[in-house]
Amino acid sequence: MTELRSKRRAERSYQIQVRRNLNRNFAVHLAHGLLGQTGFRLINAPTFLPAYVLLLSNGSNIAVGIALAMQSLGMAITPIVGANLIEHKARVLPTGFLIGGGMRAMVLCIALSGIFLSASSALIAIILLLALLGLFQGMQGVIFNVLMSKVIPVNRRGRLTGLRNFLAGITAASVAYLGGRYLIGDHPDAFGYSMTFLLAFLLTSIGLAILVFVNEPEPPTVAPNVTLKTRLAQIPALLRNDPAFTHYFLARALATMGRMAMPFYILYAGQSLGLTGITLGTLTVAFTLAGTISNLLWGLLADRRGFRLAFLASIALWIASTLLLIFSQGMLFSVLVFVGIGAATQGFQTSAANLTLEFGHRDDVPVRIAIANSSSEIAGAVGPLFGGILATLLGYEAVFICSVAFLILGGALVNIYVAEPRWAKTKPD
Repeated sequence: MTELRSKRRAERSYQIQVRRNLNRNFAVHLAHGLLGQTGFRLINAPTFLPAYVLLLSNGSNIAVGIALAMQSLGMAITPIVGANLIEHKARVLPTGFLIGGGMRAMVLCIALSGIFLSASSALIAIILLLALLGLFQGMQGVIFNVLMSKVIPVNRRGRLTGLRNFLAGITAASVAYLGGRYLIGDHPDAFGYSMTFLLAFLLTSIGLAILVFVNEPEPPTVAPNVTLKTRLAQIPALLRNDPAFTHYFLARALATMGRMAMPFYILYAGQSLGLTGITLGTLTVAFTLAGTISNLLWGLLADRRGFRLAFLASIALWIASTLLLIFSQGMLFSVLVFVGIGAATQGFQTSAANLTLEFGHRDDVPVRIAIANSSSEIAGAVGPLFGGILATLLGYEAVFICSVAFLILGGALVNIYVAEPRWAKTKPD
């Protein structure tokens, strides 16, 4: 009984620390996301990087697929490593600085490769650098989500992610348009793309530095410090004991296969519009602003009705936007498609990441994030490579139809087998 009272006191003390520092940590995460996401949206948007790889490879769809697949492959390998690095630690931020610094170093090298290397050498370097970037991203996806789960209560996460992504999107849209118009221009070359990615590096580096102002509380309990091999051996039991989470991560992986179409949206539109700086800038602005504005709605929906509904709604919008692209042409329809895809993918990413945090006990959050992220990124690695082959053999339309099929399967699995975890959960967050 004394031990139970001691645990309850420790938990109350922890929650008091979270509430006491909530406003400060909310503001710091907001500023970090504003600058960090602005930079990485330029890297991860389905416009600049696919067009750049297409330029360096003299129009090879398979090269585009390989480049994006390598990044996702890296992200698939390391989430469990990231979880094993931090799950036994009372504070995760120091590790976050180390991994986040590695990510930004890869972005810097991507920018410099286009300045100092020939086109063929730059293509090889970028493929390798994207793989390394993915390795760091895989770990960061675990570390920074764990950090947010510690300092932001569940009923405020939708508001934070919505507002953060809204502000970051406005900034990213402005930077994307200026980069497309003035750095890349009407005659794209490697130097213009490199300058755009160098700007992304500067913004993300400032965003990482802002996290020094986070007040990270130390939880009353953490997972035991075990070897990576031991932790991997525990995963099957964890999945058996939580069928809802198991169905969720499998559904998320299936839906993530829909990402196979992402690098090919801009290439399909570019067949009729041309891949000029203005076209890239305009469609990136449409993609980014849509994600920006919709984030407020996704966050509001998630806080009121749960991230499960936001997850399903984003998949439905993604399907509708992809189908619109197949049956339409011209700048106006292309802008509408990128608006829909931007809103849908942002809602999918936000809801998928936050939904993962709501299953099970707090001590198992790192490994749950790792499982969900690894399975998704394995799909994300296979998807673009498969999409590149499909695009080469059967055309872009085949890629889009296959993408829609996977999105339907993932959404159906969540709709049938996964209840809203927020209402079902009884264990402490």
